[in-house]
Amino acid sequence: MGAAIGRSAFRATPGREILLDDFDSSSSGPFAAKGDATSTLAQTLARLAALQDRFYAERRQALLVIVQGMDTAGKDGVIRHVMSGVSPQGVDVHAFSPPTPAELAHDYLWRCAIVLPPRGRIGIFNRSYYEEVTIVRVHESLLAREHVPPASAGSDIWTERFEDIVAFERHLVRNGTPVLKFFLHLSKDEQRRRLLKRIDQPEKNWKLTPADVHERTYWDDYRHAYEQLLTHTSTAEAPWYIIPADRKWFARAAVADIIVQTLDELAPAYPVPTERRRSQLAREREHLVAGNETPVLASVNA
Repeated sequence: MGAAIGRSAFRATPGREILLDDFDSSSSGPFAAKGDATSTLAQTLARLAALQDRFYAERRQALLVIVQGMDTAGKDGVIRHVMSGVSPQGVDVHAFSPPTPAELAHDYLWRCAIVLPPRGRIGIFNRSYYEEVTIVRVHESLLAREHVPPASAGSDIWTERFEDIVAFERHLVRNGTPVLKFFLHLSKDEQRRRLLKRIDQPEKNWKLTPADVHERTYWDDYRHAYEQLLTHTSTAEAPWYIIPADRKWFARAAVADIIVQTLDELAPAYPVPTERRRSQLAREREHLVAGNETPVLASVNA
């Protein structure tokens, strides 16, 4: 493997107030140049592919990966690059846009809960239920669409939502779905450069909506909302990782490295066949070697 990135420097310490000024959005960790990170990422992705194959075969646990960040923080790119080397049959990616009328008819966790990954699969959420304590907090008028009961619509609603989310994630972890949460930490200057690039390069125009530039006027409000959620929902069971995102190449390498470290700790293994199954395989091998295509009738799942 290449340079070790590590996790501790990026972890939002549970129980401690998080101020984003304390985290350098332009950090490149142990890498002096993009080429160093690219080389390490290639090795990390090879390791990820091997781990994911065992994870899928074992089907003992699931893994939920949540990617959040300001507009242009690089969420799509991180997901595309990090998952480029794994088998599509073992990964599900869900991007959460503004909720539909059907989704608004349910509680705010519902639309994410119904697409949680089953055992053996990695689920990736591009945005998530954390939109409910960021954009909805910044634009509180959105609460009216959610038909929140009057008793829950008071000044404590954000604290209550933090409590709900922590309980939800604790439930997932206890039942075999570890949760990895990445906040892509982008500077305001770098966001401006990326928005200008989307305007100046015709092939990127489709990525820009009028709301993208307008939402910059709420930069401080979003920053405060993220500091609050990082402070109140980074737990020992499901910590947040604040990933420097001004350099896209570093963010991709760091996220991949943390996913691999997590899967390594889960230690997935290929299922070990039972004695009965080994005997059946031995008989099937004899038939194949002999050129006999008649199947050996036995339960494959025995």
